[in-house]
Amino acid sequence: MSATAQGKTVVKGGGFLLAETTPSQVYSPEDFTEEHRMIRDTTNEFMDKEVIPQHEALESKDYEVQRSLIRKGAELGLINASIPEKYDGLELDHISNMLVAEHLSGQASFATGFGATSSIGLLPIVFFGNEEQKAHYLPKIGSAEWISSYCLSESTSGSDALSAKTVARLSEDGEHWILNGEKMWITNGGFADLFIVFAKVDGDKFSAFIVEKDDPGVTPGKEEHKLGQRGSSTTPVLLQDAKIPKDRLLGEIGKGHLIAFNVLNFGRIKMGAGSIGGAKRVLSLSANYAKERHQFGRAIATFGAIKYKLAEMLARIYAVESAVYRTAGMIEDREHGIDKSLPTEILKAVEEYAIECAMIKVAGTEALFYCADEGVQIYGGNGFTEDYPVEGVYRDCRVNRIFEGTNEINRLLIPGQLLKRAMKGELPLLAAAKQLQEELLAGPSFEDVDDAPMAEERKIAANAKKVALMVLGSAAQKFMAGLSEQQMILCWAADIITETFLIDSAIARTAKLIERDGAEKHQAAIDATKLYTNDALGRIEAAAKNALAAIAEGDDLRMLLAALKRFTKYTPINTSAIRESLADKVVAAGGYLF
Repeated sequence: MSATAQGKTVVKGGGFLLAETTPSQVYSPEDFTEEHRMIRDTTNEFMDKEVIPQHEALESKDYEVQRSLIRKGAELGLINASIPEKYDGLELDHISNMLVAEHLSGQASFATGFGATSSIGLLPIVFFGNEEQKAHYLPKIGSAEWISSYCLSESTSGSDALSAKTVARLSEDGEHWILNGEKMWITNGGFADLFIVFAKVDGDKFSAFIVEKDDPGVTPGKEEHKLGQRGSSTTPVLLQDAKIPKDRLLGEIGKGHLIAFNVLNFGRIKMGAGSIGGAKRVLSLSANYAKERHQFGRAIATFGAIKYKLAEMLARIYAVESAVYRTAGMIEDREHGIDKSLPTEILKAVEEYAIECAMIKVAGTEALFYCADEGVQIYGGNGFTEDYPVEGVYRDCRVNRIFEGTNEINRLLIPGQLLKRAMKGELPLLAAAKQLQEELLAGPSFEDVDDAPMAEERKIAANAKKVALMVLGSAAQKFMAGLSEQQMILCWAADIITETFLIDSAIARTAKLIERDGAEKHQAAIDATKLYTNDALGRIEAAAKNALAAIAEGDDLRMLLAALKRFTKYTPINTSAIRESLADKVVAAGGYLF
C-alpha cells in the first residue's frame, strides 16, 4: 500500500503487510551520506573522549558533571538537531537524529538525561509551542543553557496517562494557571530548569503547560534509587498551588493528548536506535572477552555454545537496525510532500508510522536485553560483578521495556492501530484478509521455482504477512468491537506483525546489497538474514498457534491450523554452520560486522 509524494513512492504506515517490499523502497545504513557519517563519528568521538571517561562521576549522581557534558554535546549540535534553523537549530533530518540516538548509547545514565532534554522535553515546544514560546525556550534548550524534562506519569497513571490527577485552573484574576499534583519518575527532575507538565484543566480537560523550576510552588522530590541508570536524575515533581503565567499553556486546552502521544512516537523510534547502539556495544564487549577468556585450554570463543550467542546477537541487531533505518527513511520520504515550515505536517508524517515506531521500540529494547543477558552469560561469574561492564549494561537496559510506554502497551497499539486504520478505510487490511480467505478455500497453488538469491527468505516474508492477515482478520471477525479486551490475542498478533516487519526489512536490505555489489561480497549479511528469518518463522508459527486456538475451535480451528502449516512450511537450514561462520567473523572483527 503506497502513495506518491513529489514523484516518490511512499509506503503508508502498516502498508508493508499488503505488498511485497522491493529493495529500492528501503533505506539502510549503507545509504548514509557523508554528512550522516560525520554526525555518527562526531557523536562517537564525543562519547569516547568526553562522556565515558566521566563514568564514575556520572554514576555517583554528579549533576554538575552531567550538565557540563550536556553543554558540550550541545556545542556539537547534538541537541539542536531537531530545532528549526529559525530558533538557532540545525533542523537535521530523521536519519541524523537516529544516528545521534544510536551513538549516544555508550553511557546509559548520560544518554537518558541527554535524551530527555533533547527529545521528549524539547519536541512538545517545537511542534506545539506558539512563536513567543519557541523564540524564548528553544535557543535556551538547544544550547543547554536550560535542561528540560517531560512530566506525564503519576503514581496512579503510568500506562493510563489520561487518568492523571494533576489539575490546573485559572486564577481569579485570569492571569495565571494554578497547578496541583505530583508527577512521578521524572528524568532530569533533580536539576531540570523546565518541565513539560500535563494536567487537567478544571479537572477534565487534559492539557499541557510549560513550567519553570523557579515558579512558585514547584519542588523536585527526593532522588529515586534505581536498579539501573543510577546516574540519571529521577525524582517526583511536586506542584503545590504552582503559579505560572497564563501564556505558558502549550497548545490548546483539552488537546494535551495530542502532544503526549505524538511526541512519544519520536521517543519510541529513538529508543529503538539507542537500543541498537547499546546492543552493538555489548556484542563488542562479549566478542573480545570470549577471545581473551580461556577455559579447558582454549579461548571460549571457539566453543559452539558461545558462538551460538554471538551469532544470535549479530542477527538480531542486524534485523532491528534494518527496521530502524527503514522507518526513518519512510518518514523522510513522507516529508518530501509536505510543507516543513508547518510543524503539524511533520507530526502527521511521523504519526503515519506510529505502528512501525511501536514495533521498533519493542523489538529494539528486547534485542538489547537479550544481548545484555547473554553478555553476562559469556562473562560468567565476572559478568555478575561490578568490575566488568556487562553487569551495568544489564541493569541499565531493563527499564527500556518500561520507558516510552511499556512494551505491553506498545504491543496492544500495533494491531489496534492497524485495525483502526482499516475501519477508517485508510488501509485495505480487511479486504486483504478476505482475499486471503478466498485463496485458502481455493486450495494450494503451484509456484514457479525461484533460485535467485534470498528467494526462500522472500517467500517466508510473503507467507509471514499472510499469517499476520489471517490472525488479524480472524480475530476481528470473531470478537469485533470486543477485540480490545482480548489482550493475549493482540499481543500474539503484535509479535507476528513485528517479526514480519523485521524479516521483511532485513531481507530487503540484504537484497539491495546483493543488487549493488553481488552476493559474494555480502555473505555475512546473507547469513545473518537467513539465520534471523529461519528462527523468526518458528516464533511466528508458535504465536499464531496460540492466537488461533484462542479465536476458533473445532473444524474452523483445524482449517486455520492447516492454512498456518501451509504458510510456515519451509526447508530448515543449517543454522549451526551459519552461526559458526558469523561468530568467527564477529570475533575477528571485535564486534558488529555491518
